[in-house]
Amino acid sequence: MTNASLVTTFILTGLPHAPELDTLLFGIFLVIYVLTVVGNLLIMLVIIVNPHLHTPMYYFLTNLSFIDMWYSTVTVPKMLMTLVSPEGSPISFPSCVAQFYSFDFLGSTECFLYTVMAYDRFLAISYPLRYASMMSGRTCAILAKTTWLSGSLHSAVQTTPTFRLRFCGPNQIQHYICDAPSILKLACADTSIVEMVIFVNTGLVALGCFLLIMLSYVSIVHSILKIHTSEGRWRAFQTCASHCIVVLCFYVPLVFIYLRPGSKEVVDRIVAVFYTVMTPLLNPVVYTLRNKEVKKALLKLKK
Repeated sequence: MTNASLVTTFILTGLPHAPELDTLLFGIFLVIYVLTVVGNLLIMLVIIVNPHLHTPMYYFLTNLSFIDMWYSTVTVPKMLMTLVSPEGSPISFPSCVAQFYSFDFLGSTECFLYTVMAYDRFLAISYPLRYASMMSGRTCAILAKTTWLSGSLHSAVQTTPTFRLRFCGPNQIQHYICDAPSILKLACADTSIVEMVIFVNTGLVALGCFLLIMLSYVSIVHSILKIHTSEGRWRAFQTCASHCIVVLCFYVPLVFIYLRPGSKEVVDRIVAVFYTVMTPLLNPVVYTLRNKEVKKALLKLKK
């Protein structure tokens, strides 16, 4: 891929901001990054060591925490580098390819995993008596592996045509990561076909997964309304509320950036912070503050 390019190094310009805010923003994003990594590691540790949490829901939550930890690691350190370097942070061509692939791979895998988690909640609430047999350990493993393989394939479909283009002119990426809209603007060739591939590929995954999630939750609401006691309905609702919050925070900015006509660099970079920085932090916050079982397990771990 590098043979097709005259550019060997790109420059990530980072977030649009006043220079005097460099130190403040660096401190804020560094704290968020540390909390994200520690929080997701803590969730994984609690679930692994506590036998009561060895259920399908927490198995998928472990996968989600692992993805979010690396999703943040792929993006935030480079963002921090742009804040300490006034002229931007250099990134080599191979490193840019690796970041592009990893970012897209983890993001699309997370989309697929949210869909699987919604399906798991649908089975748990709609078929409580058959749930254990329907969502066995083998089934969970197959579903998890499918999400990872699907994410890998989705990312390869977008990364390969993007970096087969020639890059022979400006090398400043108007972003804090190597992302498709910003990268394609630097190509010295017609990018219309690649843009269409990325638009269709991202649209099919994002909208397809979102529609399946919505279908699962419509069915879940229908099943919840059949529960006779208000306590039972509230308990069932609580098991799904955390997932809904995280899904919305992930999908809304994602759809805004990739599936709207045109691209405004400044707006895109600011909106991207929500799903690259904030959503990975929301996972440990939402799932611990709203989940009694996880909070009890955390207290036992402290003892």
